[in-house]
Amino acid sequence: MRRAVARASLAAFVLSLSVAASSDLPDAWIVLEATPGTPGSDPTAAPPRFVLLKDGQVFVGGTAHLEAGRLEKGEAAALRKRAEQARKVAGPSPVALGGDPSRTLRLRVPGGEPAEVTATGDPAAAPPSLAPLATLLADLLRFDHPSLRPYAPTSYALTVREVRLRGGCRPWGFAMPIAEALAGPRVVTAVEASGWPTGAVPASVCAEDARPSANGGRYAVTLRPLLPGERP
Repeated sequence: MRRAVARASLAAFVLSLSVAASSDLPDAWIVLEATPGTPGSDPTAAPPRFVLLKDGQVFVGGTAHLEAGRLEKGEAAALRKRAEQARKVAGPSPVALGGDPSRTLRLRVPGGEPAEVTATGDPAAAPPSLAPLATLLADLLRFDHPSLRPYAPTSYALTVREVRLRGGCRPWGFAMPIAEALAGPRVVTAVEASGWPTGAVPASVCAEDARPSANGGRYAVTLRPLLPGERP
């Protein structure tokens, strides 16, 4: 049963990555994504756990919110070097770290081969041969820096899925028709997203004027914070 749950978790995370793959951070040096631990969360809308841009900007995310800071040139270069080493020892993905296999991490280091590493388990349980990867993942998951401050996104990627969530629902409040949003992610401003849950926390929406649905006009809406230069 444990293995079946782990396989299902990995499959869901890989599916979420196929959705997230349409987003683009052209100036990223390092990106770490992780399955959010909040029950009922949507991994496709979670902010990245860690992002380092080429100019030294760094972002640290949770289930819904982000902090932003800036690293010194030497700090950024040292972290990039560690990521390159981690990628080389990882081998083919997915990499089993040990421990709970339902936990999934995705490390992206653009500009080399392989450019992405998917790992399952707990970095603390990794064998010595994977130490460069495991220690990097552990450090990025708990990354802290004196420059970090709360980050207020200027825009969000709005995604709508035809699914009925538990509990009540709220009306569709965006200017575009919900049928348009169903066709794929749409960018909305922070002003438009005000008052809505953001990140991996979905909102339940009722839309009577939407196309016929097996879910009785009920939808799950998520708003993923967009980083500077990111395109969904």
